[in-house]
Amino acid sequence: MDPHRAWCLSCCIFLLAGVTGRADAPDDIKISAPAFGEGKPIPARYSYKHENISPELRLANVPVGARSLVLIVDDPDSPSGLWTHWLVWNLSPKTTLLPEGKLPSDAIQGKNSFGHDCYDGPAPPGGTHHYFFHLYALDALLNLPGGSDREALDKVMIGHVIGQGVTMGLYSASP
Repeated sequence: MDPHRAWCLSCCIFLLAGVTGRADAPDDIKISAPAFGEGKPIPARYSYKHENISPELRLANVPVGARSLVLIVDDPDSPSGLWTHWLVWNLSPKTTLLPEGKLPSDAIQGKNSFGHDCYDGPAPPGGTHHYFFHLYALDALLNLPGGSDREALDKVMIGHVIGQGVTMGLYSASP
């Protein structure tokens, strides 16, 4: 296994253990982005410097008993550490599609690393970065106000994750 993939796997296990209280939460939810395949390049239109719209996401296999979904998009390759691009919570567990550039009206968005309460797409300062779209199924609705940050979201998720899924796309800085 290449060192970067091993590091990402270690971080995911560490973060998952911190969020769920255990490192063996089921990895059963399916999340996909038709605009790019797993590990494939993310089209420029979804980047911060272009149209900056969220890609269509398809969701499946949400566990029975889920009361809400959380979506977190992040970049572990950022020179300043883990960079959060999007935080969304209290999505209905019946959600199967997040259309391009849209969210259901009852979804709540948090403050990303850009300081915005919305999706902000890939914007690497150089090189190729990995963008992870994490989906978590929770056994509760979250009592967390819009505009809350990643730390607050991670904290209220502890002990409530009953399923998860992830997809990853790549984006390279323009020359």
